[in-house]
Amino acid sequence: MRNRSPYRLTPNLFGIGFGTAGLAQVWSTATDTVAAPPWPSYLLWILAAAIWLVTLFAYLRNTIAQGRLRTEMADPTTGPFTALIAIVPMLLGIGLAPHARTAGEAVFAVSLVLTIVLGSWLTSLWIRADLELRQWHPGYFLPTVAGGLIASACSSALGWKTLSHLMFGYGMVCWFVLGSILLLRLFTQPMLPAPLLPTIAIEVAPPVVAGNAWFAINGGKADLGAEILGGYALLMVLVQVCLASTYRRAPFGPGYWAFAFSYAAVFTNGVHWLDAKRVAGQEPLTYLALAIATLAYTLLATRTVLGLVRRSFLPRTPAAVTIASSSDEAA
Repeated sequence: MRNRSPYRLTPNLFGIGFGTAGLAQVWSTATDTVAAPPWPSYLLWILAAAIWLVTLFAYLRNTIAQGRLRTEMADPTTGPFTALIAIVPMLLGIGLAPHARTAGEAVFAVSLVLTIVLGSWLTSLWIRADLELRQWHPGYFLPTVAGGLIASACSSALGWKTLSHLMFGYGMVCWFVLGSILLLRLFTQPMLPAPLLPTIAIEVAPPVVAGNAWFAINGGKADLGAEILGGYALLMVLVQVCLASTYRRAPFGPGYWAFAFSYAAVFTNGVHWLDAKRVAGQEPLTYLALAIATLAYTLLATRTVLGLVRRSFLPRTPAAVTIASSSDEAA
């Protein structure tokens, strides 16, 4: 008998673990650059792993019980977020590697293979599906662009130089292709439905995640490649500031966690730049970045917990699941 749960758990819930891992990265980078205390990053990595495991159990239980498991990847709204199931453990593997190298490498390697497989499968689905341009949203960056660039940085951290170059190319080319489609959609089509507005925050992620990967590859140098990526990152950061009033139209729900990793990656990139340029006041500026990133995460997490307690955070199961209702309910 199928589960009569009133809630429909969607894969963008994995954005919570993703954002937590992103904040752990900010702290880890600060530890490497200004000798910030390592214990916050340790706690955040553990928390990210726990959130990912709990989310995976609840999500699989819900989708199986409601008979949605086979259709999740094909959903034009939430399908791209299924890639986070594999992407988050890649980051967790890197967090584990300094303490248990073999285990960390194994977690990363398995997750990398799954990320590539999922990215390939989702890309094939998008080619075969009769998608309309208005159905696209920046979440489509996640499977291949985020997956490839994060894999590049992680590979470099493990000392796997050739693999880091391969995955950097994988992510960058996908960014150029998908970025053109997604900006065309945002520029020429009606505004995204209100629940999907937070996905626009993902637009800032490609240049800063690519920048972080490039710093990992080149040894933290502010060279031409870093400067090119930094220029576009600056534009996207300013665009995010200008969109603040637009974001306030979105109802609070799992979609808000699209901000978490995207903005954490911005702070990580900023910490790298402070170190690469040996900026005067590097240490206090780094701690200021840590304070802002941690406070923002805490506020988002607190509001999420309150939403869960009040039973207003998770989307309800629609009476009749259609693509249109899915777009409005799932995000």
